[in-house]
Amino acid sequence: MLKGAASRGGREDRKRLRFYADLADAGDAAAVFSRPRPRVRVHARSGPDIELEGCRVQRLSFRSPYRAINPWARADYARAANNAIAVAEHWRHVTGPRRTLAVIHGFGASPVWLNAAFFALRDFFLEGWDVLLYTLPFHGSRRGARLAPGGIEMFSGGMARTHEAIIHAVHDFRVLLDYLERLRTPSVGVTGISLGGYVTALLAAVDDRLAFAIPNAPVVWIPSLIDSWTPANALLALAQYALGLSDDLLWRACALHSPLSYPPVLPRERLMIVCGMGDRLAPPAQGELLWEHWGRPALHWFAGSHVLHFGRDAYLARMRAVMSA
Repeated sequence: MLKGAASRGGREDRKRLRFYADLADAGDAAAVFSRPRPRVRVHARSGPDIELEGCRVQRLSFRSPYRAINPWARADYARAANNAIAVAEHWRHVTGPRRTLAVIHGFGASPVWLNAAFFALRDFFLEGWDVLLYTLPFHGSRRGARLAPGGIEMFSGGMARTHEAIIHAVHDFRVLLDYLERLRTPSVGVTGISLGGYVTALLAAVDDRLAFAIPNAPVVWIPSLIDSWTPANALLALAQYALGLSDDLLWRACALHSPLSYPPVLPRERLMIVCGMGDRLAPPAQGELLWEHWGRPALHWFAGSHVLHFGRDAYLARMRAVMSA
């Protein structure tokens, strides 16, 4: 009975993954990352007061119109009801919309206070920037299981869910771009760290409205790293064995959302990459791959690991030069 169930599951997973692999082979970014439907209603409610002169904080939310692109994964993905409500925190100047720095957090690191401190967002606000802090799928209030670590559901529901969640992340960010355009925001650029860096790099390939894109400690090609990610490596190996999935099929499917699969739509001078010399989760080779793929834009190396960034003030200064170009 178990063998029969595994066989049926293997056939189902192969069917799902072949869909992504075939779509990746076509290399058409617009077919994967389609533009959201226009004028999605975004609710703006008063957020927490923060000690920042001239700042009005709003909590943004909307029911995401995203539907899984894979018809065989659509029903399963839609069961995550909380994930369908996209959220962000918006720091606005009371005197009117300003150029905006959008920030995308890393895996399991969605708290606003953490990202505000890491990216020195109060300083950016005082320099005249509005700030948007975007919450990725399956993080924060988008989690289903309240006791589960943030983001874990993105990778614990099978490869189809992982692929859909990354595409979903790009989709919902673009809904917020549309919203900011309706507010007459002068310009919007984006930075993100780790998983947020991955999504930032993808946005640079699909939306030319961005004023800049600056991925920080990004992963750009997952297959070359999975063997060193514990316990993901063991879980993947077990799933491959049980379901009879080939390496070729898995990696072709991963190419669907790799930033290396699509050329950037932003010019080189509006791009920058930040990498850690001692980063083991997103090794230097990952940043170098993106740097070459993007035509060698600005690249900043810092001493430190994936979490400990020594000399952060130096790369924030270089970021400001790209942001203001």
